Amino acid sequence: MINYTISSTTNKWTKRIRKIDEIIIQILAYKKDLKFINNINYYCDFILANDKFIKDLNKKFRKVNQPTDVLTFVSKLSLKNKKEDRHCDLVFSIDTILNDVKKNNVNFYDHLTHLIIHCFLHINDFLHNNIRDYLIMKNIEINILKKLGIVNPY
Repeated sequence: MINYTISSTTNKWTKRIRKIDEIIIQILAYKKDLKFINNINYYCDFILANDKFIKDLNKKFRKVNQPTDVLTFVSKLSLKNKKEDRHCDLVFSIDTILNDVKKNNVNFYDHLTHLIIHCFLHINDFLHNNIRDYLIMKNIEINILKKLGIVNPY
């Protein structure tokens, strides 16, 4: 089961929330490709923020004193004789995303779709700490983006 909520810490996201909800629904049609596990309950909170908000989190949890486009936090809870629960916070910075979109001359929603797919892979234990793992993630991302009609961003 995959549950999610969307909240915003800044009004810069307000007009985009409905479209983001549609994008999440479209992406979740490919939950098998994203390696979601059937016997796990997922609770995903999409937190739509700005650079200041995400910079504070980045500094506190990653010891990096600068903003980033997205941070993904996952807590796993397993109780005996019960499905595992994964509580996931996916935090996005509108400021960094808009800068990246402008710098790379890409569509905002296409880029955000890519970031959400990337986050979903992280909550399913995918990492990109070495070239092999990076290539696995990259190929899954490209495949899902293609199914959604989005050009390969790499």
